Amino acid sequence: MKTIFEPFRIKTVEPLRMTTREERINLLERADWNLFRVAADDILIDLLTDSGTGAMSAEQWAALNRGDESYAGSRSWFRFEQRVHELTGFKHIIPTHQGRAAERILFSCLGVAGKMVINNTHFDTTRANVEALGGRAVDIPVPEARIPSDESPFKGNIDLGELERLLTTAPEQIACVMITVTNNSGGGQPASLENLRAASELCHRAGIPFYLDACRFAENAWFIKMREPGCGDRTVESIAREMFSLADGATFSAKKDGLANIGGFLAAHNDQLARQEEELLILTEGFPTYGGLAGRDLEAIAVGLTEVVQEDYLRYRIAATRYLGEGLMKAGMPIVRPPGGHAVYVDAGTFLPHIPPRELPAQALACAFYVEGGVRGVEIGTLMFGGKDPATGKERVAPLELLRLAIPRRVYTQSHVDYLLEVAAEVAARRQELRGLRIVEESVHLRHFTARLAPLVG
Repeated sequence: MKTIFEPFRIKTVEPLRMTTREERINLLERADWNLFRVAADDILIDLLTDSGTGAMSAEQWAALNRGDESYAGSRSWFRFEQRVHELTGFKHIIPTHQGRAAERILFSCLGVAGKMVINNTHFDTTRANVEALGGRAVDIPVPEARIPSDESPFKGNIDLGELERLLTTAPEQIACVMITVTNNSGGGQPASLENLRAASELCHRAGIPFYLDACRFAENAWFIKMREPGCGDRTVESIAREMFSLADGATFSAKKDGLANIGGFLAAHNDQLARQEEELLILTEGFPTYGGLAGRDLEAIAVGLTEVVQEDYLRYRIAATRYLGEGLMKAGMPIVRPPGGHAVYVDAGTFLPHIPPRELPAQALACAFYVEGGVRGVEIGTLMFGGKDPATGKERVAPLELLRLAIPRRVYTQSHVDYLLEVAAEVAARRQELRGLRIVEESVHLRHFTARLAPLVG
């Protein structure tokens, strides 16, 4: 069938407040042209992030009522631990309140100061945690990842040739290697099993720890099943287990493929490292059997990690994203191709060639989507990844200027997406009128969250 069929029924609804174009312009001015500063009630379709914004299932809501809030050793912890062990095979499971807490604990215990952390592409909090601890975040995606129009099936792969060179020439300068699945900063593109196997082998041969940033492991596993030779008859869960088996550990935000609104974990095999991680967890997050989470959150994640590998869900999820991507291209907007799993990324640099990177074309496009239709996306470009390079002190620009439209899980229907495509057509018709932005005020780390901006005149 051609119709995208949501494999669920809606039992609870939340009203949306309609706003006029004039109201939205005033709201954006008051928010200093930063969509993070706009109140959620003033957003019609919120595609800022897929992190923690999904709708939980009836089974997850039922699981909340089983939540055991005992401080230590609660029943909810053991259910959570059992499911994560079953799925990942890791020896040590350390709960955290979300993925960035797992990143901070991991990089603190690995001692990244003065060393490199190598990734296919670091996302914002990963990079910030490395740099805040004095490390250097090094991205080595495959060359085709830099070409939005390239249709290669696994543009989330790490560059194995460059990885081998770094591991051979400077192993003492490398704290760890990490592959983000799917590659969020690179357009939500998946990494292949073949690439993960090869990267794992290179790292272990060099004695360097190999990690997964596994926030969207299930979507990555689905792409492997659909695209990688020899994997079509495998279950998504079996592919996911193999992915995890190749790593020494993983960071995970349960706000993505945990289908929960909060939570995460840090996983490891190494006993000594896990003890260090638990000590830091106790200091900053909580006891090792709750890690900053309520028992009810642990229950919701345990159920979510079962539901997320169900193939009816993943088939619908990826089809909905592809529908959005194809619709944007028909509206005249170039995107990172092929469409990813959790989001579609508009190539703002190509769409707005009259706005140079230092004038933040992707942020200008994000603001235009809000003005025209109350749609909130997020800039993934020079606002997010620019600023001064801590290693060189030079001002940096992002390799790509992207507007990410991230789709919350089980929240919006096809009619919402059809409305969004109408908004995109209106924005496309006004593209020559769009102007860049300048930064009025910014923070040292993660500046895009709080920066104050102003439109350029002319």
